[in-house]
Amino acid sequence: MPSASAVPRRRLGASGLSVSAIGLGCMGMSEFYGPADQAQSLAVLHHALDIGVNFLDTADMYGSGANERLLSQLLASRRDEVVLATKFGIVRDPHDASARAVDGRPQYVRQAADASLKRLGVDHIDLYYQHRVDPQVPIEDTVGAMAGLVRAGKVRYLGLSEAAAATLRRAAAVYPIAALQSEYSLWTRDIEAEILPACRELGTGLVAYSPLGRGFLAGAVQQVDDLAGDDFRRRMPRFQGEAMVHNRNLAGALRMIAEARGCTPAQLALAWLLDRGPDVVPIPGTRRIERLQENVAATAIALRDEERSQIEEVMAQQPVVGARYPAASMAQLNR
Repeated sequence: MPSASAVPRRRLGASGLSVSAIGLGCMGMSEFYGPADQAQSLAVLHHALDIGVNFLDTADMYGSGANERLLSQLLASRRDEVVLATKFGIVRDPHDASARAVDGRPQYVRQAADASLKRLGVDHIDLYYQHRVDPQVPIEDTVGAMAGLVRAGKVRYLGLSEAAAATLRRAAAVYPIAALQSEYSLWTRDIEAEILPACRELGTGLVAYSPLGRGFLAGAVQQVDDLAGDDFRRRMPRFQGEAMVHNRNLAGALRMIAEARGCTPAQLALAWLLDRGPDVVPIPGTRRIERLQENVAATAIALRDEERSQIEEVMAQQPVVGARYPAASMAQLNR
């Protein structure tokens, strides 16, 4: 087993918050990707800490609180080893799990934080994100309330998720934003135009979620029937019809580059993200120890110039087809 020092560390922007260069997204351990085994998920979480992956990402809406409660079982004995990130702001209808709203009101910020602390069984959260920006509440008011949590000792660092560059600048004028979490991968690069430059201007780290294209870039999905009936990827445009066929060809071209390098497609995709800058930290999710090991090994891969060129050529020749979310969800992004 690799030692805990085997995984390099990165700082999230100018914040001083040091995390493992690859984190672990925990969402799929409770929902969205078909049935999960809690005992197996706990084994993956413990193994992550054993090998030095200390940056764990959850949210209050994953499994309607179940994911935070799952992590509480790990945190009960290993809290000091974890950089714990959770999120608030997406509110689910208890009578309809698919219905959701966004709430950034200051009173809700405080209520949500206290509820997360209780579910997690901890006295502080290391990195607290607003999961989606509430267009009905000035970002200054929301971040002001979040800063109050820092002053109260309940939170150490603040983050935003899927926020526009202008929103990030307004938020940072109220309180330093340690991290922006956005979807970023070889097949989702829209943040490179304005959002990533704004992060670097402000000293905000970029936490890349879905760095493997929800498994597509890893070759885990060849057709929609590979997915469980309740897997939310079935509703995503990139996994449907002609888009699926085209994107499968793209994944195949990237696989050829990976094979020439002697690594897996997932490792190539993660190495590419790590190569984008020392302020980028991907958080691939997995429920299997062998996949965790595979992902962590990407930190040892340094891309060569010719590989960078080959990747860009493939992406130019076969651009991704399909939106990354259904229309209703797309409307909540980059606000």
